Amino acid sequence: MMVHLPYLQPFADINKRTSRLAANLPLFRANLCPLTFLDVPEQAYSRATLGIYEMARVELLRDLYVWAYERSTQEYLTIKQELAKPDPLRLTWRDFIKKTIHLVVTSPEQDAFDVIQQVVKAQIPDAEKKELQALIIEELRRLHEGVLARYGLRPSEFYIWKRKHQALEFSGPFGGGPQ
Repeated sequence: MMVHLPYLQPFADINKRTSRLAANLPLFRANLCPLTFLDVPEQAYSRATLGIYEMARVELLRDLYVWAYERSTQEYLTIKQELAKPDPLRLTWRDFIKKTIHLVVTSPEQDAFDVIQQVVKAQIPDAEKKELQALIIEELRRLHEGVLARYGLRPSEFYIWKRKHQALEFSGPFGGGPQ
């Protein structure tokens, strides 16, 4: 991909970027680390592509690809080790959490905490009720315009709910104030 796309110039622009992106497809299929060219010196990349264009030789680009992939793999593994493990409760009940938050926000006339308690009581095993309620409350506390699509919410629904429940941001089960 990295040889043929830029050489053929199928697009007016973005040929090299598209080829670098496409170079990740076989890696993704094999469940391998992705390749990035972020730290590749521009001069090295230019020389490697010119080697293909002007001399029909792929060795420079091949070597650059291997070097970049080794660097990418090390960076990827370092980042992966720093990431926190997924919360099993959040993963197990992900759809339930989304639906509950949607229900709470689209029912602004009802008390949010009561809605959460009713839904959790009806559908969640006793052993997980308290922890899941706390998780939903935390998600509501952190709810903002940038994550509304995740919950299938429109900004207008969020603003109506927020206006009616603004006091909850500072006290009660949703706020950082006295409980």
